[in-house]
Formats: sequence, C-alpha cells, structure tokens
Amino acid sequence: MLVNLVHVHVKPEHVDDFIAATRRNHEASVQEPGNLRFDVIQSVEDPTRFVLYEAWRDEAAMAAHKETPHYLTWRETVADWMAEPRQGVPYRGLFPASE
Repeated sequence: MLVNLVHVHVKPEHVDDFIAATRRNHEASVQEPGNLRFDVIQSVEDPTRFVLYEAWRDEAAMAAHKETPHYLTWRETVADWMAEPRQGVPYRGLFPASE
C-alpha cells in the first residue's frame, strides 16, 4: 500500500471553493479500483490548511489516478486558490496490511 499525504494551504477567500472542488475529486477518487482510502481533512487551528490522505493499492493505481479527468479538473481548478504550492509526501503503508 502506498500512501500520499498532500499538504495544501489555500487562500482564505477560496476555502469554500476549495472544499467544493475537492469533494468532487474525493467522490470520484474513491470509486477508482486501486483506491483504498481518500480522506480530506481540514486544520482546526487554521482552516486554510488541508491534508489529503490518499492510500493506493500500488504505484500503478497512484499513477492512474493522476491521469483521470476528475483529478486533472481538480488540479486545474484549484491551482490559483493555493497560497503556496501543494506538497505531496509519500509513505509506505504498513497497517492495516493491504492485500
């Protein structure tokens, strides 16, 4: 299992827009065959900061996600709403064990 934590800092005036666009991306992403989890969390202390917790069966599933129309639309839509470039941090998932 591969996990990617995507840290996003959004301009304050675009928080609601970001949430709406990211909900659409989330809803489509969890339908992908190689997706194990796709959580979107928002900081309680700073509501302009988000983390997308993505878990994928393997590298092929993660790569396929980045070619989907919903991801490409999300990426284009939210680009100008970022206060700074998003940062993806890859992890190897240990537990729970994936098949």
